[in-house]
Amino acid sequence: MIIINHKFFSLKPEKRERIINAALKEFAKNGYDKASTNEIVKESGISKGSLFNYFISKKELYLFLLDYVVKVIEQMYDEVDWSETDFFKRMRQFGLVKFKTYKKFPHVFDFINAVTNEDAAEVRPEIKSISKDLISSGLERAYENIDFTRFRDDIDIKKSIDIINCAILGLAEQKRNRVSSFADVGIEVLDEFDEYFKILERCFYKEGER
Repeated sequence: MIIINHKFFSLKPEKRERIINAALKEFAKNGYDKASTNEIVKESGISKGSLFNYFISKKELYLFLLDYVVKVIEQMYDEVDWSETDFFKRMRQFGLVKFKTYKKFPHVFDFINAVTNEDAAEVRPEIKSISKDLISSGLERAYENIDFTRFRDDIDIKKSIDIINCAILGLAEQKRNRVSSFADVGIEVLDEFDEYFKILERCFYKEGER
């Protein structure tokens, strides 16, 4: 359980966001062990004493950020129209929502990207627990209310979904590796993804469902 000094939440929203963004940026750039609280306070414009008045340790700050990014992702899911039953239209919608979230919270996704490779023993158990919950809940919600009758009858739907997911994740990783931050991802990426979705539709959907 993360215990945060109530003084942190009494700060003006702008100052809270400054501290959060500075911490997300530093942990994303250098990882848990090498992240410098000196850089965080410098970037956020506060004293080191103030930072540790809000968070009693570096670990507590990191765990707070984990909780923060989970809430951002949950807000992202809230923007999805779950009444859409077409699989590829749902995926397109996810792409648009994610893009908007990237632009609003670029450091959040840089942090998440770093968390997936974080091996610091001090925080690894918490990361493993949160990642497991996020992945399982995300997959469950992604396929909620999907009309799988649109898929061809001569293919295994589960294997087809696995292939589609691998293709989408692989393309997303390729695009991410070309920029230094999610803040640099451009709107043209959505158009390119749409071209791939159209190809996948032709491969996996029945003739009359495309």
